[in-house]
Amino acid sequence: QQSGRKYNLFLKRRLRIDKRHQSKDSIFFRDGVRRIDFVLSYVEDLNKEWEKKLERRKEFESNLQKAGLELETEDKKESEDGKIFFVKIHAPWEVLITYAEVLNIKVPIKENDIPSMVENPLDCVLYPLRLPEKVMHPEPDYFTAPFSKDKQELYLINDESTFFSPSMRNRIVNYILTRCPYGTEEGKKKFGIKRLLNNGTYTAAYPLHDCQYWKKASDPNCDSERYTLYMEWARFLRFYKEQPLDLIRKYYGEKIGIYFAWLGFYTEMLFLAAVVGLICFLYGLFTMDENMSSKEICDPAIGGEIIMCPLCDRDCEYWRLNTTCESSQYSHLFDNVATLFFAIFMGIWVTLFLEFWKRRQARLKYEWDLVDFEEEQQQLQLRPEYEAKCTQKKRNPITQEMEPYLPLTSQAVRFCISGATVLFWVSLIIASMIAVIVYRLAVYAAFASLMENTQTLQPISSLLTPQLATSVTASCLNFVIIMILNFFYERIAIWITDMEIPRTHMEYENRLTMKMFLFQFVNYYSSCFYVAFFKGKFVGYPSAYTYMFSRWRNEECDPAGCLIELTTQLTIVMAGKQIWGNIQEAIVPWICNWWGRRKARNNPENLYSRWEQDHDLQTFGALGLFYEYLEMVIQFGFITLFVASFPLAPLLALMNNILEIRVDSWKLTTQYRRPVAAKAHSIGVWQEILNGMAILSVVTNAFIVAFTSDMIPRLVYYYAYFENEDSPMSGYINNSLSVFQISDFPEENKPKENPENFVICRYRDYRYPPDHERKYLHTMQFWHILAAKLAFIIIMEHVVFIVKFFVAWMIPDVPADVKAKIKREKYLTQKILHEYELEKLKERLCQGDKQATEKEFIATEGRMELSRAM
Repeated sequence: QQSGRKYNLFLKRRLRIDKRHQSKDSIFFRDGVRRIDFVLSYVEDLNKEWEKKLERRKEFESNLQKAGLELETEDKKESEDGKIFFVKIHAPWEVLITYAEVLNIKVPIKENDIPSMVENPLDCVLYPLRLPEKVMHPEPDYFTAPFSKDKQELYLINDESTFFSPSMRNRIVNYILTRCPYGTEEGKKKFGIKRLLNNGTYTAAYPLHDCQYWKKASDPNCDSERYTLYMEWARFLRFYKEQPLDLIRKYYGEKIGIYFAWLGFYTEMLFLAAVVGLICFLYGLFTMDENMSSKEICDPAIGGEIIMCPLCDRDCEYWRLNTTCESSQYSHLFDNVATLFFAIFMGIWVTLFLEFWKRRQARLKYEWDLVDFEEEQQQLQLRPEYEAKCTQKKRNPITQEMEPYLPLTSQAVRFCISGATVLFWVSLIIASMIAVIVYRLAVYAAFASLMENTQTLQPISSLLTPQLATSVTASCLNFVIIMILNFFYERIAIWITDMEIPRTHMEYENRLTMKMFLFQFVNYYSSCFYVAFFKGKFVGYPSAYTYMFSRWRNEECDPAGCLIELTTQLTIVMAGKQIWGNIQEAIVPWICNWWGRRKARNNPENLYSRWEQDHDLQTFGALGLFYEYLEMVIQFGFITLFVASFPLAPLLALMNNILEIRVDSWKLTTQYRRPVAAKAHSIGVWQEILNGMAILSVVTNAFIVAFTSDMIPRLVYYYAYFENEDSPMSGYINNSLSVFQISDFPEENKPKENPENFVICRYRDYRYPPDHERKYLHTMQFWHILAAKLAFIIIMEHVVFIVKFFVAWMIPDVPADVKAKIKREKYLTQKILHEYELEKLKERLCQGDKQATEKEFIATEGRMELSRAM
């Protein structure tokens, strides 16, 4: 019986192989002529909704055919699992030219005759980084003009089947699919493929890849661009090569192309910041032995004789300063004079990055025919969801047409709910951060006691101090909380943005972007802000400590400063996020696809068709690029907002981004269905967010250098309070520690034990000693240091801002040669169009067309002359 089943299965497969002569890589209908521009899939599930779904599909597909699209259905018997139906869609020439005019698509009218740029003298040096010319520039450069059905002979139409690229074709078909009606339910008109996907009528809708990524298509009519992208771009071994941006734009559309152009440019600019940051780090490394502060801390005669006050109440003991010897040495790696230079340098670097990106973006706009691209053509169109949910209509004052609208009262209610939800989640982050702070305060005493009493930890006690152990574990805990909150908030943000019913695609993206960025900003950076600006600043002094919630004593900084803790926090969160992000982006889709394809491995090639292969891939959703931008902008914050504490941050970011470009390209080319092509002429609202972070970074780094690092107190001591002219920094540690008389401890704070009968202990502050008339009040040196810190912040901010604005003013947003090319292209395009109109007018005059008057002829010639003059 089992052998009989196998024989029947063999006959079934044999029948299917004989029936289908096409290669599995075929991207054409059965006739081998009409190209598949889009594919819909569905499963025939026999439940109570089955009849309703069937009716919707019939109505929808009938309306698609009425719109001019051609359909071909693959029965479920033809599919690999015998369950899925596939509807293949082809857009004929008449449909393409109709909607090309509607979407204002630009097409070639003449090959570009403007000379290319002067050759770069460094080309010979950069040759190993270059890709072949055919890969970098897959098409000739043309002058273009918006398509018009009435002027078809004006355009360079050599072959109707290839005139519109596959990405243009799938964009046009997707436009039709998102607006095609499928009936009326509950008195409301229903339309759009997105709604049909949401209610399960269809399971997927996607354009096809043109071939398998690991080998070229057998069909000579296929360009195999996916294979070229994989071989030249999407492999990690090509990490040192430039990106084929024109081919990316041709295959995936301008929106994805502009993302990879920005990511590549950002990575190139990071190289300079990484080199300077590495030099600053090496300076700290090579001067570590010359640091007088760590020398005094490590010296048994100085640091070994200084008894420090306990770091927690009752359970903690007195301790000697030289126990923090190693951490003070490591602190010098990041807390040195190079830190100040690097903070100022990064303030200028970020301006150069943003200004040069504007120039790069302007060049891409010209090269990709986006100069006259109007967002209205795509981004400002009404969202189908808005049209479907807004039942009330009002007259548009501009078009004088009736349009759906959302009443003001409904908008107000929705915004209130949305605002309250965002506020709740931001409050939740702040509450979680306070919980981590309480954890730090609560476990410090436990770590101190454990390390003091556990013999096995004695060998590493010099490296792993209670402060460091608390900081590392708290940073790891904070990272886990960040990732958990992110997981939930992403879904909440999408839900509340959908609930607001934004009017246009641009509104939707901008609102979601601001919600997600606000949340991620607070989520990722709150712990760093705490360590940088709050920890150790509100401690009090031994007989008058300040407490959180009247229970937990506020944390103190290490005697060498809090900067090393900020560095630890930044490293763990930044590196952890990058590692987790790459795992999510690369490994998870690969595992999902491997699991989905496991049944198809042993099938004959003819059975596993191109649409089935793509169906088994992951979906690159409408928000796919949104998450990529968000990830990079958060990283941008790490390397700008807190870079004064960690000069190696740009180097970590550079290494991550080199991997990120290849991971993103690999997953897009091999693990995801082909996204629908979309236009974009900039990175959108992200540009404004980057500008805001660039300004904020100047302020945060000025405060880090002034209040978190020990630079200003050291400079004040060096110039005003030094005790030894031959060695001005000697005695600094003793000067920076105040004296406390142990007998002044309140009973609730006093340590349980004092085996060595210490009389005094030291603490980090500038206060008068117990025998002074102003006992334990701040000394004049404290106020001098505070004044110096505030003066430094004001001076640094003004200097950096003046340089930033001067650099921004000096660098024009659009390169001079691009401006000239844009003007010449406009002139030549107008000239070609006017000459065409003149020729048509002459033909009509010769044919005796009464409508073509002599005055119209003269007016057309006059318009040409005016264009030349302008």
